[in-house]
Formats: sequence, structure tokens, C-alpha cells
Amino acid sequence: MFEPVLVKLHPVWNKIGYQRAEKPMSKIEQACKGLLFDCKMCGQCALSSTGMSCSMNCPKNLRNGPCGGVRLNGNCEVYADRRCVWVEGWKGSQKMKNGDRIFAVQKPVDFSQQGSSSWLRVVRQISKNKEQTREKSQ
Repeated sequence: MFEPVLVKLHPVWNKIGYQRAEKPMSKIEQACKGLLFDCKMCGQCALSSTGMSCSMNCPKNLRNGPCGGVRLNGNCEVYADRRCVWVEGWKGSQKMKNGDRIFAVQKPVDFSQQGSSSWLRVVRQISKNKEQTREKSQ
């Protein structure tokens, strides 16, 4: 929902400077996603590919599905009183328009990006791709 708006603001982010926008944007992102999804701000958000379940809540930090220890009731092997984030992610993906994204393999987490805004990172990448496409078509 936010992505198209943030992408349209690329000229603003460029003018302000992505580095200067990083701190306030990461605070806003953390407040929104933390409240809604218990986001851990890894800086490489995969919520749209994990059924809106933050895979960083997995005590083993598994980014590509559950471990072999998911309990029969769907709870976590490590924390028996918690639901496995991947069980929740699977249920969430079944309700999403692009729920098949859960099958996409996620890259390992780059912990150096922890706490940074994945929103701004996505905007930069989309804008860069659009500019490259424009240059090739000319």
C-alpha cells in the first residue's frame, strides 16, 4: 500500500538525501510495522513474501520456512507457548493476493542492515531499475 506512494516521492528523497531521510523513516517504519507485525527491523523486509509474519521472530532466524521441530499443535520448538512464525505465515499467505510469494527463496539476513529502513531501500531499487529501463529504451 505504501510502496507506490514512497516511490513517487523518490525525487523528494533524492533532494533531501536518502541518508538524511534514513533515521526518521526507519523510526516511522519501526512504529508502523512493529505495531502491526511485530517487526524486528532487519532492514530486508520480507513480510509480503512471508504471509505478513515477520520471520525474524523465529528464534532460529529462519527465512525460508519452518525448522524440523514445529510441534504438532503448530507451536515453536524453542518456545512451546508461541505459534511458529512459519505456521502463521502460511495461514497469512493463503489470504493474500500474491500468497505464492511464500515459495520464493529469501536471501540470508545481512545483519549490518538491521535497524535501517527497508522502505527506502526498496524505493531506491525500484527507482534505479526504472531509470535503467528508461536509458535502455532511448
